[in-house]
Amino acid sequence: MRLSVTARIALLAIALALVSNLVLVGFVWKWTHDDAIAATRREMTEQSDALLSIWRSDGLRPLAAAVQDARPPGDVSLVVAVLDAEGRRLAGYAPLRVSVPLRPTPFRVDRLGVTGTWEQHDTGYILQPIGANWLLTGRTLDVIEAEQRAIEGALALAVTLSLGLGIGAGLVLTRYVGKRLNRIAGVIEAAGEGDLSRRVEMVAGGADSFDRLAARLNAMLGKVERLMTELRLVTDSLAHDLRSPLARLRTKTEQAVMAGDPQAREAMLGGLLVETDLVMRMLTMVIEISRSESVSRDRFTLVDPVALIEEIADLYGPVAEEAGLEFLVAIDIAPPPMRLHRELLSQAVTNLIDNALKHGVPKHGAGGGVVTLRLAPHPDGIAVQVEDRGPGIAPADRAEALRRFGRLDIARTTPGAGLGMSLIDTVARLHDGRFELDDNGPGLIARVILPR
Repeated sequence: MRLSVTARIALLAIALALVSNLVLVGFVWKWTHDDAIAATRREMTEQSDALLSIWRSDGLRPLAAAVQDARPPGDVSLVVAVLDAEGRRLAGYAPLRVSVPLRPTPFRVDRLGVTGTWEQHDTGYILQPIGANWLLTGRTLDVIEAEQRAIEGALALAVTLSLGLGIGAGLVLTRYVGKRLNRIAGVIEAAGEGDLSRRVEMVAGGADSFDRLAARLNAMLGKVERLMTELRLVTDSLAHDLRSPLARLRTKTEQAVMAGDPQAREAMLGGLLVETDLVMRMLTMVIEISRSESVSRDRFTLVDPVALIEEIADLYGPVAEEAGLEFLVAIDIAPPPMRLHRELLSQAVTNLIDNALKHGVPKHGAGGGVVTLRLAPHPDGIAVQVEDRGPGIAPADRAEALRRFGRLDIARTTPGAGLGMSLIDTVARLHDGRFELDDNGPGLIARVILPR
């Protein structure tokens, strides 16, 4: 049976708690055992050296006496004895006959005998030759074995506790994870049912994987909601804005069909072409905006902003001169090449210049007709802006000017679809920047801000 994600997380928490406790208790067991063995080795080495010194200086008899007196009262674990060449005990405390090989042994843990308690407990011992006999010093490891058994009992208890704690931690963890996942699933289900307004609640200051997932999901839902809103707006606006030119097309077509004068018919057919071009421009602009929103970052290339601005200026200088306007270029900053979508950014800037040439003429010629294309520094990066000396746009009307199909009263007498500003805003957002309108006192500053 396939386990759910929360069940697997719970089992993982239990396993981690169990393994961590086993490792900890195993480490304590090993460290305690090794430390006790090392202490026994040091003690037996000192004991053996001291008895060997007595044998070297005084001989076997004083050594035998020292061996008999070596065990303190009540210390039954100390092993010290003089053995003959066959391993039989001559003096001291040891089995009557040892079962270990008689050879020089610095330190070893083994069973010394095969009878009684000697075959039940290990002994850490040192065996040294003394003439034809042997000196045995050691200590039975009863205390160490008792400590090991206590640690093993603690190990069993730790395993039981770790299972209990692991189950508790697993339940808490699965509840937490399930709660966070259910929030995300609820928002996704609501979005699937058409409610794009819900968002995943985020922990204040949180930066874990759930918070990152929630942030990405909220951003995606925000974009989807904006796109759906814009789609409805585009659909409604297209239906509304196309109604007038299509009605004019029908009227002029009927007039052209009914006109008897050839010259009048040609004039009416020319009007048909103008209305058809307006409809085609509207549809083309909608397609360009949709394509701009779906452009991949793979299409970005390294572009020199200064070279791009100069190239656009060379193209629009003669156009502005024909329109009777002075066209200026200002390069206030020379940034290094940046990753940009050259074609879309060029189109956005040329749209700004076209708007300035159409609407940037001062009323009654006041202040002179000047259009400036400027590359300027900005706290958020660099700014590509077009400045004019026209009537400008009031702050209260700028949001409407940026809306798709949004057209101000001042622009309704000129041909257009109200999509140029929206395309520029889309291109700016594609570059992680923004598009803003500002006052030029008098006139308008249309600014595309690009982050470095």
